[in-house]
Amino acid sequence: MNPQKDVNDEPYRARIPADVDAPDKVLYGLTFRQLAVLAVAAVVLYGGWKALHTVMPAPVLLGAAVVLGGLVFGLAVGRRDGLPLDVWLGCAVRHWRAAKALSTTDTTAKIPDWVQTPVSKVVLPAPLKLPADAIDEHGEISLGAVRAAMVAATSVNLALRTADEQAALVDTFGRWLNSLSTPTQIVVSAQPVDLHSAARTLAHAAGEMPHVALADAAADHARFLDDLAQRRDPLRRQVLIVTRTTSGERGEHAARRRADQAVRSLSGLGVTTRALDGHATTAALAAAADPYRPPRPGGLAAPDTTIIGPAFWRPTPRRTSS
Repeated sequence: MNPQKDVNDEPYRARIPADVDAPDKVLYGLTFRQLAVLAVAAVVLYGGWKALHTVMPAPVLLGAAVVLGGLVFGLAVGRRDGLPLDVWLGCAVRHWRAAKALSTTDTTAKIPDWVQTPVSKVVLPAPLKLPADAIDEHGEISLGAVRAAMVAATSVNLALRTADEQAALVDTFGRWLNSLSTPTQIVVSAQPVDLHSAARTLAHAAGEMPHVALADAAADHARFLDDLAQRRDPLRRQVLIVTRTTSGERGEHAARRRADQAVRSLSGLGVTTRALDGHATTAALAAAADPYRPPRPGGLAAPDTTIIGPAFWRPTPRRTSS
């Protein structure tokens, strides 16, 4: 007689809705913000009716009220690009009024004497205010009173795991989430892969192979990568975890310590994690700002890094024999 498996031994599964941050519905499926917009519009329309019903015909006022009420209702319940329509319009107005040219230097001060002011009025660029002040060599990002650090991680495929393995991975990930005491951001993005550079590097290394068969295999693989880059648009998945400290947390490398804790906690998921240093953090931020920019040779220099150019070459005069 085979003992049946207890029901309590089955892994517990719970569905988590995707809209956990959605505002609560207050009345008739409308949120408090939507009801406030409709209430203010109703008060304004009622005041306009009381003020104009004696000087204008009722059908005209009724038609105007229907049109304005429809516009206000669409403004209250409509959405655009994942945002409520009134919030989206507010962002559009702020963008229209904001300066379109920004500069890292303070342009609001007095214009230097060596700048020739043109006759026509030219709008000077506004100061560019970024949340990050600097990035040190350890990869800590200064955000004013707090600091942040970045961790790069690979992904894991849950579909190829058994039910017990999936439950163990979810439990490990849940324990890490429950241990967080500061805001933490997980960014999953797709970035293009530069296979042409890999093909050139492999083709150059093929000439230095110790055996002819290895050289032929390397050259053939380089041609395959080059052909794949021309026929396809290969992408790679990048997972970045940004940990930050609190304003009252002490310690010179508190953000780096939190990043190392995240690396140790996520090691049980079977993913490869590493805390990024200054150069890798700078490159990750640059790639996040413009993911489809071609990679620059030599990489990007981290802030506060002294850049040394090539030595000045002075030709040596040759002596001619008489």
